[in-house]
Amino acid sequence: MIGGAANIARIPELMSRIWFTLGMLLVYRVGAKIATPGVDPDVVRQYFETQGGGVFGLFNVFSGGALESLSIFTLGIMPYISASIILQLLTVVVPQLEALKKEGEQGQKKITGYTRYATIVLALFQSAMMARALETGSFGTGAVVNPGFGFYALTIITLTTGTAFIMWLGEQITERGIGNGISMVIFSGIVVSIPGAIAQVWELINTEQLNLISALFVLGLIVLVIGAVFFVESGQRRIPIQHARRVVGRQMTQGGLTYFPLRVNTAGVIPPIFASSLLVFPSTIAQFSNTSASDQGVGATIMRFIQDYLNAGGWVYNGVYVALIVFFAFFYTAIVINPDDVAENLKRQGGAIPGVRPGQQTSKYIDGVLSRLTLVGAIYISAICILPVVLSTYMGLPFYFGGTALLIVVGVSKDLLAAIEAHLLSHQYQGFVQGVRMRGRFNR
Repeated sequence: MIGGAANIARIPELMSRIWFTLGMLLVYRVGAKIATPGVDPDVVRQYFETQGGGVFGLFNVFSGGALESLSIFTLGIMPYISASIILQLLTVVVPQLEALKKEGEQGQKKITGYTRYATIVLALFQSAMMARALETGSFGTGAVVNPGFGFYALTIITLTTGTAFIMWLGEQITERGIGNGISMVIFSGIVVSIPGAIAQVWELINTEQLNLISALFVLGLIVLVIGAVFFVESGQRRIPIQHARRVVGRQMTQGGLTYFPLRVNTAGVIPPIFASSLLVFPSTIAQFSNTSASDQGVGATIMRFIQDYLNAGGWVYNGVYVALIVFFAFFYTAIVINPDDVAENLKRQGGAIPGVRPGQQTSKYIDGVLSRLTLVGAIYISAICILPVVLSTYMGLPFYFGGTALLIVVGVSKDLLAAIEAHLLSHQYQGFVQGVRMRGRFNR
């Protein structure tokens, strides 16, 4: 590991990609500190300090703290993530999109274009809601310096442009940097909060609000949970595939045993993101409206129901949250992996699972294995996402740990290390080939 890290500096192309990625992330972090014109960031920041962010906590995490200061990157990359997930779901429902997906690279380019347009539409809608929330005082009284149509239009343009810029920035990182650009943007926004959490714990220790033994216990628990997440995210169920000998042209291809890997957590972070978005939506609408729970009428009744039963951290909220995570874990896994298609491809390639007949029996076998794995993965995701509530409610942990943010940090870290390792292996392979004298019939 140490030798591989030392070799990074010896590869100019890899170093160039790493510096480009760091430069783009620096631009993103600078933009996250620039306040939206016409907004008093001190009022909004004070609101988040007193209210704890309310229903906007999830959005604040994904925006890297840009929401609590109402910067030009307030919406963050969430509109793009939502648009991407919606397009993926529509590929199963809309035959035209499914046909585009099967066209390969050209079809994927068209789907990417549709995703960009959908991102702009969602950003326009969310920025309009944000402007209304600011004017109605949802982020504190006096948050808007000069309310009116001019502020409304300027806020929509600014926030939508900010999201479009982040989307472009992420694509540039993917093309010219290292790792997936969108994931790196989210990763950087989450990681920047770690020093603040450490400083907060240190302050609690100095003021004797948290003793040293409890702090060491919390540190050990954090290390244990992170290790468990790394372990489960790397877990696979490898189904053996036996390939028979085949004649291709004039050559006989050698048969052998390969494996079809199935991840324990096939759905990744999609289930908690979708579940959180659905649960946050009613509270967000209530936050943006002027209706009070003390009023009369249907709107007030809905407000009271949301406050009583859909309050983040409540047992009803957590129960619905877990149920939605399990549902979306199975739903998204069914979209990503189709056992019938896998069985058909194996039959076409001359492969078979030992002891299982090709065709329908193979499909049933893969579906059974995948269902059991998905259930384990859904329980694992639910436990990680409920962990922050348990730690804060029953153990008094003074900062947010676990949940979707932890899954994203671990997943992006693994992907980033894999991308760097791929560059190192590629460089070593090229150096080996270039340094060997090719001997054969052409070098006699």
